[in-house]
Amino acid sequence: MDNRKFILSLKKGNEASFRKAYLDYYDKLINIARRFNFTVLTPQDFVQETFLRLYNKRELLHEDVLLDKQLFTICKNIIINHLNRENKIIQLDPLQFDMEQEDPETGIFEERREKFYSFINMLPEQQQKIFTLYKLENLSYKEIAAITELSEKTIANHIYLASKFIRKKIEDR
Repeated sequence: MDNRKFILSLKKGNEASFRKAYLDYYDKLINIARRFNFTVLTPQDFVQETFLRLYNKRELLHEDVLLDKQLFTICKNIIINHLNRENKIIQLDPLQFDMEQEDPETGIFEERREKFYSFINMLPEQQQKIFTLYKLENLSYKEIAAITELSEKTIANHIYLASKFIRKKIEDR
């Protein structure tokens, strides 16, 4: 079966095609995932997530692009997003904090965080959704475009407008 027909059968939800894709590409994807160092998840977790995403977003597959290239891209993006999130986690030493003595800065941080979220809630619905996906869930323009069925330029414009609005609200405070 050629690539185009195979992808079309995947898009239609053909179970035998998914099984074939899984059997044909599982080991190759595992080898890609093993190249990275993970603290919590295993390469198998990322490959499993890749096939879940393949199934859930199968209508977004491109018949003109080889399936292996699409699968490798999906897997790589999942890994990169995870690593980016993992790197943002700050390890705190619990011995540095005295829980009984509350730091006045904590209240200020909470207040600022609440204001930030209230500014996000003031955005138009579409901007709010896109801004949240990009800034809080760390999705790429391409991933957001796939979810919302908007162009990457439109996504970029929404993020620009939302950021500008929030920045202005923060400055006006």
